[in-house]
Amino acid sequence: MSLAASSTSNVGGVIEMQPTEFRMLVYFGGVKNGLGLLALRRAYLLSRSAHTSPQTLEYRPIKKVMVANRGEIAIRVFRACTELGIRTVAVYSEQDTGQMHRQKADEAYLIGKGLPPVTAYLHIPDIIKVAKENNVDAIHPGYGFLSERSDFAQACEDAGVRFVGPSPEVVRKMGDKVEARALAIQAGVPVVPGTDAPISSLQEAQEFAKTYGFPIIFKAAYGGGGRGMRVVREYEELEENYQRAYSEALAAFGNGALFVEKFIEKPRHIEVQILGDKYGNVIHLYERDCSIQRRHQKVVEIAPAAQLDPQLRDKLTSDSVNLAKQVGYENAGTVEFLVDKHGKHYFIEVNSRLQVEHTVTEEITDVDLVHAQLRVCEGRSLPELGLKQDKIKINGCAIQCRVTTEDPARGFQPDTGRIEVFRSAEGMGIRLDSASAFQGALISPHYDSLLVKVIASGKDLPTAASKMLRALAEFRIRGVKVGVCTGLFV
Repeated sequence: MSLAASSTSNVGGVIEMQPTEFRMLVYFGGVKNGLGLLALRRAYLLSRSAHTSPQTLEYRPIKKVMVANRGEIAIRVFRACTELGIRTVAVYSEQDTGQMHRQKADEAYLIGKGLPPVTAYLHIPDIIKVAKENNVDAIHPGYGFLSERSDFAQACEDAGVRFVGPSPEVVRKMGDKVEARALAIQAGVPVVPGTDAPISSLQEAQEFAKTYGFPIIFKAAYGGGGRGMRVVREYEELEENYQRAYSEALAAFGNGALFVEKFIEKPRHIEVQILGDKYGNVIHLYERDCSIQRRHQKVVEIAPAAQLDPQLRDKLTSDSVNLAKQVGYENAGTVEFLVDKHGKHYFIEVNSRLQVEHTVTEEITDVDLVHAQLRVCEGRSLPELGLKQDKIKINGCAIQCRVTTEDPARGFQPDTGRIEVFRSAEGMGIRLDSASAFQGALISPHYDSLLVKVIASGKDLPTAASKMLRALAEFRIRGVKVGVCTGLFV
């Protein structure tokens, strides 16, 4: 009998294999190529989970995950799935036929045929249809697109496919910034003065401005990322900015509803990473400083926040955990705050999804957030995953900069074309998350301009900053204009 045959057995339809036998198979050539190795590893991990899974009614292992997204975040999730022995499924629009995320998955399927580029990734019926036809166990939404749409989370649940995120009801509550604000008040978390419900007319905005004075800010009630956000500093600007904010929110989120807040001048933008499970356990993984922004969109993120008063850190993290527990929060999320010049903090929103900047938290805590998302979705508890609050420590500092295909000379307008030359950064303490960052890549005008996320980590902020500056200096990109914010370090 061959080594391969003697070292495996079939237990309930799953291959069972001991760790030493698995290593021997690889060493002696039982696996002929990389694809075979991945298949064998999946079988081993599934067998291991079948024998070590917690004895709970809710535990259901995941064997296949679809990412209802594109670009670098899809690849980030695929990599985590592969490490856990989970098969991966990509979806792509007609315009994304040649994109890298399609190549990185085990399976890939076209969605939104005949639809506009962005609409294809928002077409829930197509996504659910592909998932059902291909035996997908769970759908990870990534960030943007459908990630904070409660109707998508509900559609997954109705189809018998797990949504890697909070429950549809929690997504709905957190996605509605007005309701999230009310819940924060109930939890005793301080909030910025603002409307209690979405406004339905310009007149309501005028009344708010009369009561609280200028400046004020319009925000999309059902989305984030800086879209549908407009600051108004005087009465004459009110009508134009109201119309622009409404149009931006409608185009980005399918709903133009807005709410109004008093605008806090020059605050720090601090957000807290939270993680919850199905059993009421919630932990925080400390904070990120996202104060460096352009057009209300983050461009540089730092973890932990520099020179943050320890008492303020305790307030931010405890308020985040208390709010999450109050709503029964499950999976990964972020609670965002503004901190004024007096050190007072104000709740602004909860993002019920994985953030673009989750990377810096992973670097300083050594917690793989996507691994945790998938395991929580399977039904594991945080303690079973070794994720207890007293075990989560800050180790060093991490910075993320976003290299984008934008032309600084034209006000950072997106640039398109083919990358003719691409030389990447490398070296100790540098992590790169990307999808289209390679020679020959075609940069499309249809989607976000993010090219590559550069994450630098070190023992402290000066060390991480020096690594970041060195890494950015190593990049050579020709064919498209690129921009990156480094003002923090100069």
